[in-house]
Order: sequence, then structure tokens, then C-alpha cells
Amino acid sequence: MKKQKKIAVVNDVTGFGRCAAAVQLPLISAMKVQACIFPTAILSVHTGFPAYYIDDYAERMPRYLDSWQENGLVFDGILTGFLGSVGQVDIVKECLLRVGREDSCIVVDPVMGDNGSVYASYTDALCRAMKSLLPYATIVTPNLTEACRLAERPYVDEERISDKELIELAETLAASGPSGVAITGLHRKNCMRTLVYEREKGASFLETEKVGGAHSGTGDVFSAIVAAGVVQGMPLDDAVMKAMSFICRVLRHTLDVQEPEMYGLVFEEFLTEL
Repeated sequence: MKKQKKIAVVNDVTGFGRCAAAVQLPLISAMKVQACIFPTAILSVHTGFPAYYIDDYAERMPRYLDSWQENGLVFDGILTGFLGSVGQVDIVKECLLRVGREDSCIVVDPVMGDNGSVYASYTDALCRAMKSLLPYATIVTPNLTEACRLAERPYVDEERISDKELIELAETLAASGPSGVAITGLHRKNCMRTLVYEREKGASFLETEKVGGAHSGTGDVFSAIVAAGVVQGMPLDDAVMKAMSFICRVLRHTLDVQEPEMYGLVFEEFLTEL
């Protein structure tokens, strides 16, 4: 009997607002992979809302990891998302070493910023710490802002950066460790593009229709589908295309039902399509 795959999801748990573990757990489960949460924080709503309660889980993460290891748990994949401190990055490294295997797929989604700027919580030290995860990663899924910051290059927006420069940026990230790089959220006229770069296959640009604006949690949806797809044996470019196509369909529905961008993607009705 084929053994079910398991992914450890290292991310925050948000009560309202479709982002982080709130979207990644059901999406990964829908793709017939067991999703196991390793919480970094618990929030009432995500930080895009004007008022939120947050319980930082950093002090409890080491004991949580100890329990996993004591119970002999090992994961086929580990997916990391938003990390709030240098200490949490260090705990993630411990997680990769203690409950991952040599052949585990490590997907690092470096949730650091957008539109040319890093988030207010991201100090220079935390940016350096995020970069230090790249040697551990199998796949990294930054947007353009995050890719430039990780590669220590000046930010150039989507309208001005050339395809050649994007490929060079992906090559720089891959040289730090990951065998696969997906630079997401690239706008080009009426299309959304993702650059997929693999050391063994080179670069390709994947496109879908551009639908609507920027909805909370879209990157979390993308990285969850990619991680589950690759863990199930899907080629990276196929997993990326699956994620992009799913997001495009869900965005159309989200606009139809007039859900606020801050509430995230209305994906629930589409889970069976995965």
C-alpha cells in the first residue's frame, strides 16, 4: 500500500482572514497529503486588520519540536511561511534537521515584503536570517521584492526588469542552495507570470490571466499547492501551473461574491478540484 505523504507546515494560525495555516492546511489536505501544523504564532485576525490580538509562540516552539522528535515523527516535506524573529528562523533550522530526512522537500516561502519594501517587522538582521535558510531549501518561492532582497540586489519593478535580469536573479538564489526557484506575482500587461528556474532544466515563464487586485493570503495558497504537488512527485513547473490556475479560478469567484481583499481568497468551494 502506498504510504501517505506528510508535510509540516511552519506558519502562524489566524482565526479570521484566509492566510497562513488557515489556508495551507485545507489545501494540502485536499491534495491528499497530511498537513501537520507547527505554529509560530496565534492571531485573532491577520495583521492587515486595524486591530488584532497576537500570541507569539516562539518560546514554546522548541518544546513542541522536542515532542515531535521524541515521538519519532519525520516528514516528507516541510513548508515554512512568515517568521517573526531571528530566533524563529533558528528554530526552523532545527526543525529541518531533526524531523526532516535527507530527501525531504523543503519549501521556503520567504514572506518578507512586497512592492519594493520589506515589512516593518523585518530588520536587517531578520532579512539576513531568512537568507540563511536558502542552503537548507529544496524550493524557494519569493515574490520579486523578496527575491531582490535575498539576492542583495536593488529592487527593480515588474515593468522595468527584463526577463534576462529575472533569470539571473533566480540563478543567484539557486546558487545559494535551492534546486528550484519560483519568482511569483510578476505582472505583464494582462497576465500574471511566475518564473520557474531549476538548475537541471533552466528557466521558463508560466502565465495565467490577471484577475483582480492583491488579496491577502494568495502567496500562502501558492506555496501550499506547490509543496503538496512536489511532495506527491509532480514536476515543479506542473505544480506551479496548478497553483496559478487554481488561484486564477478562485480569484474570479472571489470578485463575483464581492469578498473584501483583506478577507482573502474564497477557495472553499474549489477544494474538490485539487
